[in-house]
Amino acid sequence: MSARGMGMRQAGNETPVLRDLPVDVAALLDQSIALIGVYDQHEVLRYSNAAFRAAYFVESREDVDWQALMRRNHAAGRGTIIETANIENWISSVRSRRGKSRQRTYESDLQDGRFIWVTETRRDDGWIVYVGTDITSLNVSERKLRLANEQLFRQSFTDELTGVSNRRHIFSKLKELLAEGGDGWACLVDIDHFKKINDTYGHHGGDEVLTGIAQTARRTVHLKESFGRVGGEEFLILFASQPFDEVRSTLARLRAAIGGMDTAARYPGLTVTISGGLTHISPGDTEEAVFIRADASLYLAKTSGRDRIYFGTADIRSDEAGRIVGSGHRDTG
Repeated sequence: MSARGMGMRQAGNETPVLRDLPVDVAALLDQSIALIGVYDQHEVLRYSNAAFRAAYFVESREDVDWQALMRRNHAAGRGTIIETANIENWISSVRSRRGKSRQRTYESDLQDGRFIWVTETRRDDGWIVYVGTDITSLNVSERKLRLANEQLFRQSFTDELTGVSNRRHIFSKLKELLAEGGDGWACLVDIDHFKKINDTYGHHGGDEVLTGIAQTARRTVHLKESFGRVGGEEFLILFASQPFDEVRSTLARLRAAIGGMDTAARYPGLTVTISGGLTHISPGDTEEAVFIRADASLYLAKTSGRDRIYFGTADIRSDEAGRIVGSGHRDTG
């Protein structure tokens, strides 16, 4: 993506597009000592300046996924210092915050000894602008205290087993969504026959299924959507204002991805399915009301045979023609 491609003009204001400026903005950005990167809604790096590429070992014009970039740099011991034995859980934990708010700031250590103050700004369409500033010269003792506090904060909202948001954090995201006064969607998901999985394959097997579902969901749901474990084998997914068909499509992909998880190698005969209850979030809703409706729809999904997702009393699995199947109604309120 070129620097010119990032320019825009809004009707009724005087904001210039980049081509109207009397300087080469692309060259200015590339020569900046600040680390500048732009990610699209799929977390793919579409623009990076020279400082960013040098810090994170990105080739010129390379379009690389953020998760892939973190994995390869962690494996090579370069780029961001990531102190974890489980890179997948670390990625899940970071994604529980990344892209959920319009702006996020944090401090990042680099393997080359620099400390970077990062600001990530998210547009409504999901694109993220990353700007990193070198703050190595700041007081080291204060920096260590800030990093320790950041570590404690991250632990306070991360589910220890799966690495995704814990109950406290996912409900805080629901509270934020409600406070904004807009609409959205909430889907409560439950693993089918989880007790039988534990009884048959042991609690270690059950833990692997929980972790596998969390990692599968991380790869399936969009960055702007929140996903967390609310307890036991239950997870909650929050969608910002989106058309019903987009939400249904995401949930269909999630069901298919979980059903296709590779468990046969370690646990022959194990196939994992989920049931879910979807509800629409309206202005004026409360956390309790949203959760009660989602739980009621989940109950209908499980008593109707499991391996399905209900919206109100409607089964929203899609057949090949893309129609809603089942005898229920399509409630959008």
